[in-house]
Amino acid sequence: MIVCVAVVGHQNNPLYIQSFTEADDALKLHHIVHCSLDVIDERVNNPKKSGTTLNEAFLGLLYPTLNYKVYGYLTNTKVKFIMVTTDLDVRDTDVRSFFRKFHAAYVDAVSNPFHVPGKKITSRTFGESVGNIVRSYTFN
Repeated sequence: MIVCVAVVGHQNNPLYIQSFTEADDALKLHHIVHCSLDVIDERVNNPKKSGTTLNEAFLGLLYPTLNYKVYGYLTNTKVKFIMVTTDLDVRDTDVRSFFRKFHAAYVDAVSNPFHVPGKKITSRTFGESVGNIVRSYTFN
């Protein structure tokens, strides 16, 4: 089950964070998203150590915790997408597919002429489409 998704700008400013659990877990999930930014920066700045290529948008598993797995995706404009899931057995192809749909929803949201680049995404339509994408993915 996907418990949190986030969009983080190229200057590590949060553009959209949505958790799909109880309010008590929201702060913990925000902390996990924030910690994953360090892992993304390390992979981008040291591609030989991490084994990822810079032309690859999907960063894969960033790090596992006791209860969660954190996955990352980096766009060409250095906007980061982060997904936190409780499923411990997840196929990379499913996660890639999720990020492609999430990226498409993001592009639709920022293509709105009333959206200010670099500002938080407040579109209700984007929130609904993200919710629909998350509900359609169960990784087990």
